[in-house]
Amino acid sequence: PREAFNAAIRESAASVIFVHNHPSGDPEPSKEDIQITNRLAEAGNIVGIKILDHIIVGNEQYVSFKDRGLMP
Repeated sequence: PREAFNAAIRESAASVIFVHNHPSGDPEPSKEDIQITNRLAEAGNIVGIKILDHIIVGNEQYVSFKDRGLMP
């Protein structure tokens, strides 16, 4: 989580949106995706940076954690 917030801290960001891709093409969040999002949200709370969304991209589709109600 520390590396994920480096640029946001350096730029004094108030919030971030995380985006990553699934090379398999299936944008469905894995159990690990959900776990890391929860850890990132905890870290964001500690450093005062809100995570607005986590988006997974694959095969011309995407999944938004916010839209799915998966944001902690």
